[in-house]
Amino acid sequence: MGKPYSHLALDERLKLAKWRDTKVSMREIAVRLGRPPCTLYRELRRNRFTDAELPELNGYYGMNAQSMYAIHHKSRGHAPNNLIHPAKRYYALSVTKESYADFGPTLAAEMLAGHHGLTVSREPLRKWTVEDDLWLSRKQRRRLHKPRLRPTISGCPQVENSPPPAA
Repeated sequence: MGKPYSHLALDERLKLAKWRDTKVSMREIAVRLGRPPCTLYRELRRNRFTDAELPELNGYYGMNAQSMYAIHHKSRGHAPNNLIHPAKRYYALSVTKESYADFGPTLAAEMLAGHHGLTVSREPLRKWTVEDDLWLSRKQRRRLHKPRLRPTISGCPQVENSPPPAA
């Protein structure tokens, strides 16, 4: 499987349009741009300008292709829909520090929702508490197992699974 498809930049689209108008082969354009030919064919197919009233203007135009790309990807540059406001994060962490410092994120999220009317999912709360060193993940909480000392035989302590002293 090849590399994933990445969109052409504006300068690549303008070069593609110019070289198509001068009848350069698609293989040569692909070599010049450093792109696979299938990417260029896909670009031409998706962003071809067609007009029924003025058929002589039909074709590929780099600026037009760029604007069509921007229209289809209008969410670029905007904040995601599931973004949690920093003030809500600050409030949730401050209440957790004050009242629920010894709680895990799941129980703390339930208490925030029940007693403070603040609905925060447990996973963002877990991430925030780990970042602020309020809570350690299970892996970080694990302690090394210390071997259990057995009763002494002939005055010297023995560690579990060690051979008995020679008599």
